[in-house]
Amino acid sequence: MSLDADVAAVRLAVRRRGVMDVGHGTVLVACSGGADSLALLAAAVFETRAGPGRVVGVTVDHGLQDGSAEQAARVVAQMVGLGADETASARVQVEASGQGPEAAAREARYTVLQEMAGHFGAEAVLLGHTLDDQAETVLLGLTRGSGGRSVAGMRPTFDGFRRPLLGIRRSQTEAACRAEGIDFWTDPHNDDPRFTRSRVRHTVLPLLERELGPGVAETLARTAEQLRPDMEALDRLAEAALATYLADGGFDVRAIEELEQAVRTRMLRLAAVHAGCPPGELFAVHVDALERQVWNRDQLPKEIQLPGHVTAYRQGDHLRFRRTVVES
Repeated sequence: MSLDADVAAVRLAVRRRGVMDVGHGTVLVACSGGADSLALLAAAVFETRAGPGRVVGVTVDHGLQDGSAEQAARVVAQMVGLGADETASARVQVEASGQGPEAAAREARYTVLQEMAGHFGAEAVLLGHTLDDQAETVLLGLTRGSGGRSVAGMRPTFDGFRRPLLGIRRSQTEAACRAEGIDFWTDPHNDDPRFTRSRVRHTVLPLLERELGPGVAETLARTAEQLRPDMEALDRLAEAALATYLADGGFDVRAIEELEQAVRTRMLRLAAVHAGCPPGELFAVHVDALERQVWNRDQLPKEIQLPGHVTAYRQGDHLRFRRTVVES
């Protein structure tokens, strides 16, 4: 009996980009119970079966929906059934604190996954984002006017996390689960039109496919892949500039005026994040306002309210950051 093509595609992606270099080590797989993460877990278990590597399945309960604890318990049982060497469930408290609920949930999830990775001694945390997720991210970045960084999409690897399925379609993970007899859960939030990503997924991308022809998602994902090396090079220059020019919570604007704009604006964004702004809530409009303050000759407002209760302000020849005073 031949191997199902979608199962083979998912396994190959996980082998090449997820577990190839693990060896005797442990990988932690974040699993929500959806098709993407269950297909990812099943592939990771298969690809490590012949060696000493271990797979730990972890599900995170954000407590944002009724019955979330029961869903987490079902996912744990599924992970056991799929052959994970060890499983765990974590409940997190999602606090917006100046950012949107989706960004807050993501931040809480990644924090607890990093803690779990440390606890289990995992060499990597595998995430189930697919090519469709990447295309949605690029479109969202375009609509927000967030610049090249957002258009470059999600990174395949970052801070110990890996996304081995960025070249795999969501339809393939669903087909792989069906081929292997894996029941998967559909998060109702993914179909809720109140959420922007849901509207992009169910309305915008299908409309683009109908009007422009098939392959839009692949093209968007390929655009992200092509842009990413350029963005990473500029980010490295911005990080070096931040280390050089940031002092006493701010910058001497006369010094940073000489920087190339592409480097300076990225440096300003990094400084805002360093001051406490949630990265996912910091948009082009905020960075543009910081850039205008660099050239402020007293004709513009001297304070900018940034996400995360951060205030940027001009003080003489310096642009500084401080925590926003919130009146009770």
